[in-house]
Amino acid sequence: MFNSIRGKITEKLSDSVYILCGGVEWDISSPAIDITLLPPAGEDGRLFTWLYHREEQMKLYGFASEGRRTAFLELLKVEGIGPKGALKILGGISQEELENALENEDLARLETVPGLGKKTAQKMILALKGKLVSAKSVQESPYGDLVEALAGMGYDRRAAAEALNRAEKELTPNATGAEREKLLFKEAIVYLSVGIGNRE
Repeated sequence: MFNSIRGKITEKLSDSVYILCGGVEWDISSPAIDITLLPPAGEDGRLFTWLYHREEQMKLYGFASEGRRTAFLELLKVEGIGPKGALKILGGISQEELENALENEDLARLETVPGLGKKTAQKMILALKGKLVSAKSVQESPYGDLVEALAGMGYDRRAAAEALNRAEKELTPNATGAEREKLLFKEAIVYLSVGIGNRE
């Protein structure tokens, strides 16, 4: 499946963008904030895409960054939030604000997002806290692949990055390459298992 579409932006609407690519003009649904981040009509732009396909409907969604697409896909996992709802939520809050609100459990900020009620905001915090900070956490750690591997095991990405950074400080300097990564991974799991900061 395609990861993104790059081409000439022919029109920007309130909730969708038209992009001309290879002789085909794509109609891509996109959050309002993402649309404002794109270049003006007539210039080239790129959207990271996701295809929604059901028996009765097929719709292409696009986002200004991979992080925004990840946020959209994570929102779909929250009970009661479908593609339309996720699009509306992302259209009313920036990526940084969303991440901060979830990490700080800022229910009041989430409730200011159009169409987002208290119950759904609470579900979002419970389901997504620690899951939308991947880009920042991975950048802070030189072992992005290991962070993602730990996240795949169910660990919080921010905690995984912190555990790897701590484990690196204790690793013997003669460990290199694949051996070093293996030792880091093993040590990070120990940190995460006992809780960061609790290890003697």
